[in-house]
Amino acid sequence: MSEAKTFSVIGKPLPKVDAASRVTGQAVYADDMLLPRTLHCRILRSPHPHARIRSIDTSAARRIPGVQAVITGADLPVKFGILPVTQDERALEHEKVRYVGDPIAAVAATDEEIAAAACDAIAVDYEVLEPVMSIDAALANPKDERIQDYGGPNNIHKLVALEFGDVDGGFARAEHVREDVFFFQGNTHLPMEQHSAIATYVDGKVTLWSSTQVVHYVHRALSKVLELPMNRIRVIGAAHGGGFGGKTDPFAHEIVVAKLAMITGRPVKCTLTREEVFYAHRGRHPVLMWVRTGVTKDGHITAMHFKSALDGGAYGSYGVASTFYTGALQTVTYDIPAYRFEGCRVFTNKPPCGPKRGHGTPQPRFAIELHLEKIAHDLGIDPVDMKRRNFVKPMTRTVNWLRVTSCGLEECTRRVMDASGYRRRERRPGHGMGFAISTYLSGAGTAIYWNDMPHSEVQIKVDRGGVTAYCGAMDIGQGSDSVLAAIVAEELGLQPRDVRLVTADTDTTPIDLGSYSSRVTFMAGNAALEAARKMRALLVEAAAAKMQCAPESISVGGGRIGEFSFEEASILAEARFGTLATAGSYTPPKIAGPYKGSGVGPSPAYSYSACVVDLDADHRTGLVHIKKVWIAHDVGRAINPLLVEGQVEGSVYMGLGEALMEEQTFRKGLHKWPSMLEYKSPTFLDMPDVKTFIVETDDPEGPYGAKEAGQGPLLPVIPAVSAAVFDALGVWIDEVPVTPEKIVEALRRKEKGEPPRIGPPRFPDIPYPVTIKVEPPPKELDLAAPPSI
Repeated sequence: MSEAKTFSVIGKPLPKVDAASRVTGQAVYADDMLLPRTLHCRILRSPHPHARIRSIDTSAARRIPGVQAVITGADLPVKFGILPVTQDERALEHEKVRYVGDPIAAVAATDEEIAAAACDAIAVDYEVLEPVMSIDAALANPKDERIQDYGGPNNIHKLVALEFGDVDGGFARAEHVREDVFFFQGNTHLPMEQHSAIATYVDGKVTLWSSTQVVHYVHRALSKVLELPMNRIRVIGAAHGGGFGGKTDPFAHEIVVAKLAMITGRPVKCTLTREEVFYAHRGRHPVLMWVRTGVTKDGHITAMHFKSALDGGAYGSYGVASTFYTGALQTVTYDIPAYRFEGCRVFTNKPPCGPKRGHGTPQPRFAIELHLEKIAHDLGIDPVDMKRRNFVKPMTRTVNWLRVTSCGLEECTRRVMDASGYRRRERRPGHGMGFAISTYLSGAGTAIYWNDMPHSEVQIKVDRGGVTAYCGAMDIGQGSDSVLAAIVAEELGLQPRDVRLVTADTDTTPIDLGSYSSRVTFMAGNAALEAARKMRALLVEAAAAKMQCAPESISVGGGRIGEFSFEEASILAEARFGTLATAGSYTPPKIAGPYKGSGVGPSPAYSYSACVVDLDADHRTGLVHIKKVWIAHDVGRAINPLLVEGQVEGSVYMGLGEALMEEQTFRKGLHKWPSMLEYKSPTFLDMPDVKTFIVETDDPEGPYGAKEAGQGPLLPVIPAVSAAVFDALGVWIDEVPVTPEKIVEALRRKEKGEPPRIGPPRFPDIPYPVTIKVEPPPKELDLAAPPSI
């Protein structure tokens, strides 16, 4: 640690500040809200994956008693989207539908049953078009018109080709070169809470309560589509029942209820059914990957060439960023001296994919970790030793210009190696252990729309009523409210329970960009730290003046400022300075590289994880039983170790589901199993014993040295499972999920003398653009001014 300091709150395993309201059912979720005279909204959705709309007849629906309003796409013609470069969605589509579930019309009625009946009464005349249901089909010449009218050729959405360093020279120096193809099936988020929103229109102003992760971006989208100034729209984040990235887009139902409230003058509410959530989706992209790496005979990487092809579904969503993310972070775990990345995202007639937990990074992490495992086996080197030789070092810059500050990869690896007995593992058929590492962002270094404003802002008010912190960040269950309360409490000598929080309300809180990319602890945390230190200075100065001593001699802690209680000190400060209000903000350092696309990948800091999975695999049935998982996570500093451990173990749970059973698959555009009964995910009976190690590296720019803990620990779990299956049975399953059927088929091939592998046979020919070659970066790092502790 850079400094030995005793904290009273930071580093203590305290319960969440909202724990009592959650477990007693007092928290008010969007679907709990029922304002007087509320109307209920249902949305008519397309039954076809691809069709042109000839006409929409709503007359029969309007005649049904209890129906108060019916709207179609003609009422909401303005397009929107989360990224400025993909404004391609309408709240209600009136020209062409692009996936089963695309919204077409909406009804507001006095109860939900009437609204649903009115939707059934709407007559839509379709011209059915040929659907595009795979990456290969999207790359082929379209039999009918393209899905979107931008991008191209064919149904390609985005193409990127970048090269850093001398890749050809790196391969020429290599003593061994290997290439592999991998596939990662798409999957979805499964939040406990469905998407829900309720809107009012009073005195010319729209108010929307929503289960969103991005209050600020919903605010912007509503302003654009409703064609109202932002000061006439208020968005409030209701208590949240889980998002995992699935609620980081503005959604049609949020815009629809606002428009219906404007038309009817009554509150309008819409809660999606569980089946609708599966189609609203925005989950993990299916990604096909090809990777070629050159190494020396002792396993040092000389060059890497990575290709990805993403099945993006029908709309853009975060897809451009996801495409870049599939290539950006390989260099942040391994020191790759020369790197070429070629990425492609295609449109298909399936629900649009987006930023599920990890946002474009679990797929390439699966590919890279297994690819390096195979290279190590080729060379006769232990995979762990080979990976360690290539670990990135702290305080360095990668070949693609990403800045690495603190890095606990080696310590994370040592912890899981020692605890798991990986080197001493039992060698018997059917038993295996697998190892993998990962990294993730502590918030994206650039905003979704380019600007120079802060990414997070916090205001603090102190008076005789106590302390209130205002922040636009949304707690989605990860405990960000508890982090903010802990930071403010630490600085003011209080306990988190003493700090009231007002969050995620565009009228009363300053702007925060939202809960995504594991940004809140780092960015909102730094903003809270700045605001709290300003407030502390005011309180200390007032107490020092009263005590007639130097401010430096005033102690803060235990609810006291010097010789005064906190309330007494606040009275002194208010008498001296007037209203006690301070503000803090955080803007990430400008560290992007000098090339187009460099805005995706940079982060103020990267977390690191290492994982070992112990499992048994049955050679007759292919059934896999996970016995234990050891995982170490470099969190910089744990603001609250209890919450960090919960986040890490939640990541392990989700990673095991993706590794072994989850897949979002379709038949002729219809979801194969759009319910939580048939869509397989782990239950508590499937959850193994997990041993979590918190590694602290004290990042120079994080609040108290903290980094992210919400997404990074998921990434190494999936390749560690697949590596353990190989260790147990000697077969490679080069695609996710690793199902019993695939294991049995791989074993059958092995017995027949065929390659013991299940995975994609090839990578398609893609018309990548001319590669942009980028010069390597300077060696020196540009660190932001670290917050003084």
